[in-house]
Amino acid sequence: MSRSTLRKRTALLALPAAFLLTLIPGTASAYPNPGRVTGDIVTHDPSMIRTSSGQYLLYATGGGVSNKTSGDRTAFRNGGDAFSSRPSWWRNYSSVPEAWAPDISYHGGKYLMYYSVSKFGSNTSALGLATSSTGQPGSWTDQGTVYTSNSASDFNAIDPNLFVNDDGKWWLSFGSWWTGIKMIQINPSTGKQLSSNTTRYSLASRPTGTKAVEAPFIVKRGGYYYLFASYDTCCNGTGSTYKVKVGRASAITGPYRDKNGVDLMNNGGTPVLESHGNVIGPGGQSILKDVDGDLIVYHYYDGNDNGTPKLGINLLNWSSGWPVAY
Repeated sequence: MSRSTLRKRTALLALPAAFLLTLIPGTASAYPNPGRVTGDIVTHDPSMIRTSSGQYLLYATGGGVSNKTSGDRTAFRNGGDAFSSRPSWWRNYSSVPEAWAPDISYHGGKYLMYYSVSKFGSNTSALGLATSSTGQPGSWTDQGTVYTSNSASDFNAIDPNLFVNDDGKWWLSFGSWWTGIKMIQINPSTGKQLSSNTTRYSLASRPTGTKAVEAPFIVKRGGYYYLFASYDTCCNGTGSTYKVKVGRASAITGPYRDKNGVDLMNNGGTPVLESHGNVIGPGGQSILKDVDGDLIVYHYYDGNDNGTPKLGINLLNWSSGWPVAY
């Protein structure tokens, strides 16, 4: 982004909470446009990390997990796939085969990438895990499946997100449609489910009407755990109705409630981003704590470009106790 844009956004961070409350969107026109990004910005379900050298590594849905890199968070260029060859077990869950909705993080001196393999609209799905010492395309070693679902399940094992708590415990949230967002505890030594706790927790659901809630991402800010999720329908170009909502809880396992106190297990959710102007169906989001604040990184369908899915990045302000994109 330009220096002038950065100065404006830094100034916003210093505004009092009472003023920031007026920025919480009440109408579609109040939502901010994505920050300026250039180059190879066609993407879907992006997850981004900033390395110790300052390079931005982005992985996204498609192929053997597609990659982009950037040195300044503005200009992006395509890289190679995460996997030099696709794991053979993927074919048990997708005939294509390709991977979706990766989640990249760095813990214990190595990069971890959780991802999902599935057939669209099916809950015969699997969460996989790969590790790398560099995080670079082609360097990833697959560690196999972490969690699976099948046609008899009431949940769908896709869209993973790893959260490492202050107490050192690891948690993996995931889910799409069916009975909503789930979470399991992870063994930090293996990256797989902790054998001493096999509980599958429920975090968000839509028991009436559409079942459309997916793509969880959890962060902790100001003593609360915040669960971001994508609601409604993606993957339909300018016909997409995707949107990002959030709830918060005082415990990692919930209950998560929105700003009005409605439980996310009962259709709750406070809006963070919705369609506005040419920005159609924003979602598939991840959150990155960067040097100038928290970022929400997402895809949207460009109404000015035949619904092409593109990369969106905005800063978040937490002064009101709820994330506000600007």
